[in-house]
Amino acid sequence: MKNIFSFVILSFVIFTLQSQVDPQIFEKFESNFITIDGYHINVEIKGMGDPIFFIPGGPGNSHDYMQGAFGQYYKTNTVVFFDFLGRGKSDNAKNVQEYSVENDTELIEKIRKHFGFEKISIVGHSYGTVPAQNYAIKYPENTDKLVLISGFHSGIMWQANCDSYNEYAKKHFPEKWDKVDSLRALGYVSSDPELMKVYGSFPTKYIYYHDTKIKGNSPKEKYRAWNNDVYVEIIGRDGDFEVSGDMIDIDFRRALKNIKSPILIVAGRYDGVSTPEFNIQYEIFMPQATFVMFEESGHNPYLEEPEKFYNLFEEFMTIN
Repeated sequence: MKNIFSFVILSFVIFTLQSQVDPQIFEKFESNFITIDGYHINVEIKGMGDPIFFIPGGPGNSHDYMQGAFGQYYKTNTVVFFDFLGRGKSDNAKNVQEYSVENDTELIEKIRKHFGFEKISIVGHSYGTVPAQNYAIKYPENTDKLVLISGFHSGIMWQANCDSYNEYAKKHFPEKWDKVDSLRALGYVSSDPELMKVYGSFPTKYIYYHDTKIKGNSPKEKYRAWNNDVYVEIIGRDGDFEVSGDMIDIDFRRALKNIKSPILIVAGRYDGVSTPEFNIQYEIFMPQATFVMFEESGHNPYLEEPEKFYNLFEEFMTIN
């Protein structure tokens, strides 16, 4: 689903709720490159108060869309946006095997230490919920609050959602799916450009509840929004059909109940990427969390129901 994820990320940053989102937010942040493990990592920090780390999806996306949606909270908190290794403005890895959930998790911790934060809150969206959960499990003493938006609790869930999307696409767009079948019969996998082009052309109704033409605001300067090498290494070279990368071994289900930090889980009723069938399982695996289903949203509740989302977010984070 990599082309799907990159489309989602690029198309949902700005909302009509002007009191919440600042259309000029990108100009208010500056890149600050820090060196971690010999690599230059782009970190953009602004504000004062309790620190909040915002973790983007993909895997392969830059930080920009999260900054577009949450950057305004610099007025009340220290907000931290950064590009993981191989993403956005950060350096590429010398070896693609360095792209992993564990290394993404460790980068969060190394950035926390670099800036001397005692405890951090973490907000993850889509794939970003994976290192976010891993961090809260691994570093409970450093985790203040945890927000999971349209997340994944395991590689099994990621695979099931790929299967669900493919079944949807096959049923609703059979003429397009014939092209997919033809290419796969010739041995093409989802990371091959030929199949990526066809697979990425499917309409995005399964991402949104209603308005599939929502457009987002991007930084004026050129930036790298997507790195397919990262996606392939973490999800697999044929990851849109068979998850085989680092993600397949991820499974937080038994550990989630042990997280002691306050937790908010947000899901969209019409999310075809992180489907309600599996998202609602968080109520079993994480009974201590606050779980909210947005009834008129897909994968991006803060886009489709912004007033409800931001009110909930601000109440949970105690932002006045």
